[in-house]
Amino acid sequence: MKLVERIGLAALHRLDPERAHNLSLAALRAHLVPLPGVITSPRLRTQIAGLDLPNPVGLAAGYDKNAIAIAPLLRAGFGFVELGAVTPRPQPGNPRPRLFRLTEDRAVINRFGFNNQGMEAIAPRLAARPKQGIVGLNLGANKDSDDRAADYVRVLEKCGPLVDFVTVNISSPNTERLRDLQGAEALRALLRRVMDARNGLASPLPVFLKIAPDLTDAEIADIAEVAATAGVDAIIATNTTLARDGLTSRHAQEKGGLSGAPLFARSTRVLARLALESGGKMPLIGVGGVASAEDAYIKIKSGASAVQLYSAMVYNGIGMIADVIRGLDQLLARDGFASVSEAVGIEKEKYA
Repeated sequence: MKLVERIGLAALHRLDPERAHNLSLAALRAHLVPLPGVITSPRLRTQIAGLDLPNPVGLAAGYDKNAIAIAPLLRAGFGFVELGAVTPRPQPGNPRPRLFRLTEDRAVINRFGFNNQGMEAIAPRLAARPKQGIVGLNLGANKDSDDRAADYVRVLEKCGPLVDFVTVNISSPNTERLRDLQGAEALRALLRRVMDARNGLASPLPVFLKIAPDLTDAEIADIAEVAATAGVDAIIATNTTLARDGLTSRHAQEKGGLSGAPLFARSTRVLARLALESGGKMPLIGVGGVASAEDAYIKIKSGASAVQLYSAMVYNGIGMIADVIRGLDQLLARDGFASVSEAVGIEKEKYA
């Protein structure tokens, strides 16, 4: 880690985590952070759901909820970025404090609750984004909505034409009963409405589905079948976990979703199970605990065509992105792969 970034991180860690989060976005927008630009190579270039990625390492949703730093994030090295989650109406989210660093565990717990400025405020920022670079949007539902499927559809219809893909987020643990939508029948009904809305757009775009890590093998099998039947273009595995196994931090029992290093094994198992259930036919994006090139490589070998990260930047800074991408390129070269796609799923049985 560069000295300037190390000093900056140390300063941020003296602040309340949510304030530090907002200041990091402000620093990006003010061009205070050196950024490498797009990082690519013949080995790293890949495709997922028809999208051409310069490399398979993306930013997970949750960092830039309101789409205020799109241009600098696209220059940070990522192969793609996912913004949001965005709901139809603005909502403040849950009371503060709602973000906690578990430094000893290299983890984060959040219970934000889909805090965002709403689709009417965010759509113009998406319309003004750089045309170069792959940008996706995480779709959310308002906490007090009595028809959450309709909320996903509304955001899709408003913002879908302005991005390259959308993600149906049914797996945040911080909106009451949201995860109930992962049940086979509820999911089937939800996806029918979302896919109908997608197909009604002037230029239909890929729809991804983001699932939880706290699923049984039977639930994973159901989701794989329903998603494939509905025509979902990819599954993101996974969101944060409610589990608290093995944590040592004083914040370990805070309510909310746990992300970071302790999520890695759990999310990778779900990813590998999905790869087995889908027979490699459903593109998968692996997220959860990725903090190094080696972590990204394990996700890929477990079945991921691309990976996402976020929480690791809390501890390693945004400069880590370039290290992960270049390190992944070196690992692929070491093992004789001409492209990242050749490595996808080669060890899924090991991690399932």
